[in-house]
Amino acid sequence: MPTFIPATSDARRSDTPPKAEEHGFTLVELLVVIVLLGLMSATVVLTMPDQRSHILEDAERFAARALAARDDAVLQSRPMSLWISASGYGFSQRTRGQWTPLRDKPFAPTNWRKGTSALVGQTGHEQLYFDSTGLASEPLMITLVRGGQRVSVTIDLDGNINVGA
Repeated sequence: MPTFIPATSDARRSDTPPKAEEHGFTLVELLVVIVLLGLMSATVVLTMPDQRSHILEDAERFAARALAARDDAVLQSRPMSLWISASGYGFSQRTRGQWTPLRDKPFAPTNWRKGTSALVGQTGHEQLYFDSTGLASEPLMITLVRGGQRVSVTIDLDGNINVGA
């Protein structure tokens, strides 16, 4: 004889379909959020300062000023001097038998940017002379250091100046 067991009813279940707000997020909404997150993260990455660019700017600025000093020595037919220390660099010009420090731009003494230092010899100071033909007194390589990054600036005997990694 068959036995009848009444089914228990679950008050939480309903035969009516769920409402639209119960479905969760739509694919379009998720894609919009992902695009916005991507745009915001790209903005943050692009505005973060690059340490490599700071040290490269210092090296290029130094090289440009050293090149200007070499050109000035040729144009004025007067030797120019370039000194470099761990904290900065400056220029002097030979006038009436004496070296006169230059104070006007672009030859004013300049400190390296905060966090940048130069590796210069054992004395912590290097000096180079450009004669009136633009030749350097000796070849010189200066290495700038900033936060683990290094950039070298070389000055050849013929007065050529190169910035390299």
